[in-house]
Amino acid sequence: MLKVGIDIGGTKIAGGVVDQDGRIVEKLRVDTPVDTRALADAVVDMARHFGAGHDIAAVGVAAAGFIDRDRATVIHAPNIAWRNEPLKATLEGRIDVPVTIENDANAAGWAEFRFGAGRDVDNMVMLTMGTGVGGAVVLDGALFRGGHGIAAELGHIRFTREGLPCGCGQNGCLEQYASGRALQREANAIADGGGIGAALAELRAEKGSISGPAISRLVLAGDAGATEALRRVATALGEACGGFQAVLDPELFVIGGGVAQLGEDLLAPVRIAYETSLPGYGDRPIAAFAIAQLGNDAGLIGAADLAVGED
Repeated sequence: MLKVGIDIGGTKIAGGVVDQDGRIVEKLRVDTPVDTRALADAVVDMARHFGAGHDIAAVGVAAAGFIDRDRATVIHAPNIAWRNEPLKATLEGRIDVPVTIENDANAAGWAEFRFGAGRDVDNMVMLTMGTGVGGAVVLDGALFRGGHGIAAELGHIRFTREGLPCGCGQNGCLEQYASGRALQREANAIADGGGIGAALAELRAEKGSISGPAISRLVLAGDAGATEALRRVATALGEACGGFQAVLDPELFVIGGGVAQLGEDLLAPVRIAYETSLPGYGDRPIAAFAIAQLGNDAGLIGAADLAVGED
């Protein structure tokens, strides 16, 4: 059985034809239009393109934002002008197969659970460290969506009172301290302080800013300033995972996003902070940590696998 998964990102729409084992048969990327009508047209065109060459049973569409429990309506999207948008009905009216709408972090997490780093466990938490912090929770083999369909916004746990302002309207959210953007902020602060920040300051003077990939390169080269910036961000993430463990008790935390490309350089300080934040540590089972395996394809693979076809 083949399904289409379409992952709507801030700059790119990635789509693919996916088989029942999570393998991508055909893939396509286009720029994300700013206008919502043009965006819907782009999704429809992509689905029709795949349908012309394959026998498609269903289409799954992943997008950032709050998706209702029926996986039909985008209640609120942070980067697209969708408010209570009946996206399922809009697309199904123009596509010949059933359409399912899914939160993008849920879709990526489900793909890792089914086909990636989490395929050998029943209970998993995924955290993606990108511009913000995305989250997905799988409990007893099922994606946890909550009473209204919008659970697992783990990046918007209030990490500290009176903290940094967040785009969600609150202050002190985890994503302000454990994201790729937070890593850049910490790197700039260390560059300002001199000492171990010398290489970061030199980089900023040369390039005009300190990018995430540049920080990663310095970490891999053993630079003390970049490593300290990473430790601060990893510590925030690990401390939060201790709290998530107390509530959800997963067997595995899967870490994805751009920062996760640092692998064990990231996971080592995450584990230390997790263990020291865990209630009852030493007398209880602990979770394992792993880097996500499916990369940028996770969203479209998960959206396809979660798409519901006709019975």
